[in-house]
Formats: sequence, C-alpha cells, structure tokens
Amino acid sequence: MDINDLRSLFTVLAFIAFVGIVWWAYSDRRKTTYDEAAMLPLDDDSPFVPQAMQNQERKSS
Repeated sequence: MDINDLRSLFTVLAFIAFVGIVWWAYSDRRKTTYDEAAMLPLDDDSPFVPQAMQNQERKSS
C-alpha cells in the first residue's frame, strides 16, 4: 500500500462522510426544526420602534 492508495481511501471516506451529512441534514425528521428556524427572522415579539422615536422620548424626559 503506497501513498496513492491512502489518498484514494481518504477520498472515498470523505465522500461517504459528505453523503452521510447531507442525508442527515435533509432527512424528514429535521424538516420541522428547519421550518421553525426559517421563520425566526419573521417572528418578532417586540414592537418596532424607530430610532428617531426613541431619541425624541429621551429628549422629552
């Protein structure tokens, strides 16, 4: 076994790991988790207060 055989073996193992990670990430069990994470930027509980309004409130106090 020379260095080229080791390189080929490493390439095959890296490809298998890549396919495994892709399969894990796109499995149906993860869909609900990813759907919830996709909605996080749109799920805002606090009301939007423009910066100008905050500055006015500070000055009037």
